[in-house]
Amino acid sequence: MQNDTSNTIDSAKLESEVRDTVAQGDNVQESVQRLTLKALSSEIHDLASLRRVITAVMRGARDGVQQKLQQTTSQTNAAKIQMTDAIAGLDAALAQLAEASKLAVEEAASRARKFSNEELTRARSDLESLEAMFLETLQSSASTAKGLVADTLHDLVTHAKLNGTAVGSQLQDTLTTFTQQMTSTGQSQLESGVKLTHATS
Repeated sequence: MQNDTSNTIDSAKLESEVRDTVAQGDNVQESVQRLTLKALSSEIHDLASLRRVITAVMRGARDGVQQKLQQTTSQTNAAKIQMTDAIAGLDAALAQLAEASKLAVEEAASRARKFSNEELTRARSDLESLEAMFLETLQSSASTAKGLVADTLHDLVTHAKLNGTAVGSQLQDTLTTFTQQMTSTGQSQLESGVKLTHATS
């Protein structure tokens, strides 16, 4: 539920929207990506809010596919594809979040605004855990699912661990930018310290 005093999402509503999207089966990846980005844009990006969004999307996708499978077994392949698309949409949205973080650091650096080492360290730490959180939530969802949904999710976990994820790929690039900015910040602080030492001696 949107609260006027803070940036939070209604996890139940997001879960329901994803479930309905997957159950309907039209443009699942794009729709889940859009819903995820909408939820992420209304959240403060801390680990707890990211976990809420990822969990809501995963539950919605799982429940939507299970609902679809109950309707008819002849739609098994379609349901499997929709589950895969929903997870791909979530992965792509998380990759966009990582890219947006990278672009924010690059833009700030181009305008000669420096982040403190503490800000960069905290942001880097949060981003480093993003792919692990995604995979952990995917694994948890696979463990609580049944039948084809469980098999599909377990296959996606295995595939992601062997081949990587979109968010993981984007994070490599983003974390390189963070490291460069942290090095630049450290160098600036060192130069300031040397100048101060010379000025006071």
